[in-house]
Amino acid sequence: MSAVDWRREWKPLAAMGAIFVAFYYLPLGAGRFERAVLEALYLARWYAREHVLLCLIPAFFIAGAIGVFVSQASVMKHLGPRAPKAKAYGVASVSGTILAVCSCTVLPLFAGIYRMGAGLGPATAFLYAGPAVNALAVILTARVLGLELGIARAIGAVFFSIVIGLAMHLIFRREEREKASGALALPESEEDRPLWQTGLYFAAMIAVLVFANWSRPEDGAGLLLAIYRAKWGLTAIAAAGLGVMLAAWFGIRWWRLALAALPALLAALLLPQHPALAFLLGVLGLSVVTGSNHGAGGDWFDASWGFARQILPLLLIGVLIAGALLGRPGEEGLIPGDWVARLVGGNSLDANLFASVVGAFMYFATLTEVPILEGLLGSGMGKGPALALLLAGPALSLPNMLVIRSVIGTRKTLCFVGLVVVMATVSGLLYGALFG
Repeated sequence: MSAVDWRREWKPLAAMGAIFVAFYYLPLGAGRFERAVLEALYLARWYAREHVLLCLIPAFFIAGAIGVFVSQASVMKHLGPRAPKAKAYGVASVSGTILAVCSCTVLPLFAGIYRMGAGLGPATAFLYAGPAVNALAVILTARVLGLELGIARAIGAVFFSIVIGLAMHLIFRREEREKASGALALPESEEDRPLWQTGLYFAAMIAVLVFANWSRPEDGAGLLLAIYRAKWGLTAIAAAGLGVMLAAWFGIRWWRLALAALPALLAALLLPQHPALAFLLGVLGLSVVTGSNHGAGGDWFDASWGFARQILPLLLIGVLIAGALLGRPGEEGLIPGDWVARLVGGNSLDANLFASVVGAFMYFATLTEVPILEGLLGSGMGKGPALALLLAGPALSLPNMLVIRSVIGTRKTLCFVGLVVVMATVSGLLYGALFG
């Protein structure tokens, strides 16, 4: 009978021991603990209702399309380690003005371009800029928190994305050189369809993502409000355009697409007060049609499902942990809210660092950081820490970090998070010294 190999078994044993101790000393009956558990479940429910269907699922389909319909040689040419840096970082740094996404929705898109050969620098610049350079969020920040803070956020986010991307490239330049040398051996692949067709196909999917998540503006009039009122009609037009393209260019029979779209159309006509139901039925129909296709459609669904299977569980675990620790906006978890308010007053190094770290770990949905900051500023938060939280918070979160680690590894994730926290802290100190 062989002896137990403890060098191999100590990790599962330690994990089981930690779980046992946690349950043994579970503080049931403690009011704050029970509130934290409820906050974790409330945040997860809100996330599932408001974010997964309208944000993440379209992002998964876009990421799957990148993996199937965009050639690796093309990604390497424009975003790879040997791509012209002005073009690669320029495109990555302003991506958020088109994609109004949060730190979680950007993850499937980041994973898609990185696995297709994008350089670490441009990919991480895109990862930061996607949620940080959000035009709607910048406008709302300027209107609610002041013009100078809105301008500082916009300039800081674009500058951050480029600096962070370049720093990641330099720190891991040896691996980037190996990737670049491997790219030299890639043959120029022939595209299955013209570039303009692929461009329209992606534009339709991005339009679905953007319009379905268009938020009501604070202003009572104007173009943004008009788009908000027409958001579901615009989403339907973009989805119909996508269906036409799938029939015309991707070999999916039109009658299958029509049958798949029928439940969504009926739901939109009979239950217009529940547009998310029509959206869900449309997603299910698209999944059935593409998943049962033996050509490009099937490959697209398989790639999209692969991203969903990898990313969704980690995100939901992270949301539960973030909810338990920090609660929902306006509520408290295990960490008391007044601690946060006291620790971010003034413009000290500690206050800016604390704001950056809390912002990095807390989950912010798109635009929710503005009312949260409005409340914190009213409670005595300094202007410097406010900018630090604005620059670290929307781009990072605990769920976001868990997924990034699964894509680029622990070392690169720690480096990326560290760069964001340090730069947000320094920016907060400078801004607080000038305008505080």
